Amino acid sequence: MWDRLEQIDRRYQELDEQIATPEVASDPKQLQVLAQERAGIESLVTKYRQYKANSKELEETRAMLNDGLDKDMMALVKQEIESLTSKQDRLLQELRLALLPKDANDEKGIIIEIRAGAGGDEAGLFAADLFRMYSRYAQSKGWDIDIIDSNESGIGGFKEIIFEIEGRGAFSRLKYESGVHRVQRVPTTESSGRIHTSTATVAVLPKADEVEVSINPDDLETDIFHSRGAGGQNVNKVATAVRITHVPTGIVVTCQDERSQLRNKTKAMSVLRARLLDIEQRKQEREITTQRRSQVGTGDRSEKIRTYNFPQDRVSDHRISLNLHNLPRILEGELDQLIDTLATSDRAKRLEEQLA
Repeated sequence: MWDRLEQIDRRYQELDEQIATPEVASDPKQLQVLAQERAGIESLVTKYRQYKANSKELEETRAMLNDGLDKDMMALVKQEIESLTSKQDRLLQELRLALLPKDANDEKGIIIEIRAGAGGDEAGLFAADLFRMYSRYAQSKGWDIDIIDSNESGIGGFKEIIFEIEGRGAFSRLKYESGVHRVQRVPTTESSGRIHTSTATVAVLPKADEVEVSINPDDLETDIFHSRGAGGQNVNKVATAVRITHVPTGIVVTCQDERSQLRNKTKAMSVLRARLLDIEQRKQEREITTQRRSQVGTGDRSEKIRTYNFPQDRVSDHRISLNLHNLPRILEGELDQLIDTLATSDRAKRLEEQLA
């Protein structure tokens, strides 16, 4: 760990020197590359230098205990040693966390697929609630939202809705949302006041570039048809909806939200690439982490991850035994406390595994 930190510190100094040279300063492209690399390690280097400075100060303060101090000064020195030791422990923990491998997908945009599960019309309404929750959260971050495909249930809900969120760090914030979400409430159609339990599944996929996923055009079957509206009726006179089937995997992607056939095809291909990348990454993860189960869950879409309990105004995340109240505000997109807690738990678990 310390050798690695020293290497990073030396690299930071090298970048400083290179950026200061006239050759780099006059080359905007090279300057940008070096500046980005420098920015990527600056926080870690700052933390490491703080740790080294604190270590030196702690060593010098401990040496003062041998200077024949009077009782009052001895008490002050011991108090300072206690404070510096506490700071040292905190900085060490932060350095270990900072050195954890980063998820290569964290900075990517995402594709989210929400599907109504058990519960009939109420499940469709819950799917719509989840879509609105993620949309509001994305808007609060300044991210762009674009619906790719949707299948409405006819009473304001969705049997299925697929949409993309484009914004730096979108995957890092929302990757913990994959799984089964459960709602417990009295449906508006329930006259007896009985509480119903309904579910919806959420899949969060990092967007994949063409270079990441190679697709053989011969493996694709493409169908063009008329877009449908609520109830299944065709709403466009011109056939613009696109259905793409990836024959080797059997994956079928449909996009009909755009009026342009080309844009629908582009969106459908984006979803297909994301699903194929997800399959490959899950395969790799299973091979690497067969014996290591993350504290925040596997992300498996069959895993129940969260319950939204309306009668008790409570949201419970079952992976980390977290209970939060003020459910309406959470459904309005105030997800940061929930996401921060999940991310912290994930980092702590990975650090524990690294130290083991």
